[in-house]
Amino acid sequence: MGIILTNTAGQALWAKRIGQEAWQFPQGGIKRGESPRQALFRELHEELGLIDDDVEIIGVTQGWLRYRLPQRYVRQGRGRVCIGQKQKWFLLKLVGDEGRVHFDETQTPEFDGWRWVDWWLPATEVVEFKREVYLQALSELGPLIGLSPRIQAAL
Repeated sequence: MGIILTNTAGQALWAKRIGQEAWQFPQGGIKRGESPRQALFRELHEELGLIDDDVEIIGVTQGWLRYRLPQRYVRQGRGRVCIGQKQKWFLLKLVGDEGRVHFDETQTPEFDGWRWVDWWLPATEVVEFKREVYLQALSELGPLIGLSPRIQAAL
């Protein structure tokens, strides 16, 4: 499950992975028995410290978007082996104060920084194996806030 959080200017929240110069949208797995919507609000709170009253759901991708991890990123021998992800992507609008974004809701935060960025920037800056999924999610959900879909060649 992926989260694209926007502000009133149509910018997207871009989060910095803790201790790295790697940036991405908040995302996470769906636990057994959880609906994608329940996972959305759990992950939103765990990763960004926000609750459902801080956001408005604008839309969700119609289908599941998928990516596979390159072999060098597949972690062997530590529990379940993850070879990729199948995700629903949610578009949210921040209706609460942006000062409520914080990373200390869990003992092991995923992020240590964030910024507002141009809608299309994440599709060019995210790690390569996630780019197609980001482009699909941004293209599908962008029109819901008045943005035109962008063709991949333009990136």
